[in-house]
Amino acid sequence: MTSPTPPETARNWVRILAKYRQPSLKRSSFELAVSFIPFAALAVLAWLALSVSYWLALALSLVNSLFLVRMFIIQHDCGHGSFFGNRHANNWVGRIIGVFTLTPYKVWRRSHSIHHSASGNLDKRGIGDVYTLTVAEFEALPPLKRIGYRIYRHPLFMFGLAPALLFMVQNRVPLSMLRSWEYWLSAMGTNAMIALMIALMLWFGGLPALLLIFVPTLLLAATLGVWLFYVQHQFENAQWDRSDEWDMHDAALMGSSHYVLPAVLRWFSGNIGVHHVHHLYSRIPFYRLMEVVREHSALAELNRMTLRQSLKTARMHLWDEGSRKLVSFRQARHLRAA
Repeated sequence: MTSPTPPETARNWVRILAKYRQPSLKRSSFELAVSFIPFAALAVLAWLALSVSYWLALALSLVNSLFLVRMFIIQHDCGHGSFFGNRHANNWVGRIIGVFTLTPYKVWRRSHSIHHSASGNLDKRGIGDVYTLTVAEFEALPPLKRIGYRIYRHPLFMFGLAPALLFMVQNRVPLSMLRSWEYWLSAMGTNAMIALMIALMLWFGGLPALLLIFVPTLLLAATLGVWLFYVQHQFENAQWDRSDEWDMHDAALMGSSHYVLPAVLRWFSGNIGVHHVHHLYSRIPFYRLMEVVREHSALAELNRMTLRQSLKTARMHLWDEGSRKLVSFRQARHLRAA
């Protein structure tokens, strides 16, 4: 990964990036159409394919998960108020997409806002992030809790079971947000629409439609989404600090990766790999993020991570405050021995 530029430039970048924040109604409408229409068409084709081949229906559903990821990115931009210039348009498009992504819009928007406001702050972990312990905190845990954290950070759980639990279970009753009626209403309203969607699916396609179209599309999209979120903050040279030394702008720029993906994957992921720019200025529409890195080579090279390099991040589990790096459990043992 490329060495970062001095963090004191982060505030200067905010002023520079302000000119990219304006969305285009025409472009936003186009991006919505080329995401939702193929998604709906592939879902219908998969349903029709059930009468021909279950394997064909499953294959179409797995391809469709890529369009569901892209729709989530649009929901994500709506939550930041960056997709449309109109607040009501953002909110209603976000709510509707939330039914397909199984994500209550207002609940997610709140937790994601907390993530942005506290990313990289060691004293404010636990909401909207991948929970990460320091080496010292892990060593202070009793044996059973150490085992629990190891299970949580294991790739089979993190990218296997956790996405299903997050989107199918946790999003249904987001307990951390239910103290306010507006979040309860968001969750329950989304649940009601999801139940209606599943009922219609069962009515017209039966159980095969649910098991071979709905579930595979959702699970693969959820896994891809969790992976993208993970690598954007869980990399060796990410930046974490205690509250007295933490700065929101520095943490946004230096604590988020620039995940360089092949063009096709970059399109389906809505340029979310340009995450350091997004975190520093979240009001930039996703379709303008590549414009930023094309015009500013310093940002294009900052925290740059390739697809191959990103695979190594799955072995990083703990933040070492001494070396200021994310390390594996094995590296933490060596540090302790030293």
